[in-house]
Amino acid sequence: MTSHVFRKTAATILDEAGLSARVVADQLGHARPSLTQDVYLGRKAVTEDAATALETVFDSESE
Repeated sequence: MTSHVFRKTAATILDEAGLSARVVADQLGHARPSLTQDVYLGRKAVTEDAATALETVFDSESE
């Protein structure tokens, strides 16, 4: 585990809580929300089909 992993986890939690990129950037100490978005905030799954396909792969690996 690295500090980046913990920062990414914190950013993800804040993002999923519906906080703005500006608020997340402030929490992480970034001057630019664009940096926070580019590095720490993941893109959302566009469709449920994409999430289902990924879950299928990960579920089969854990068996």
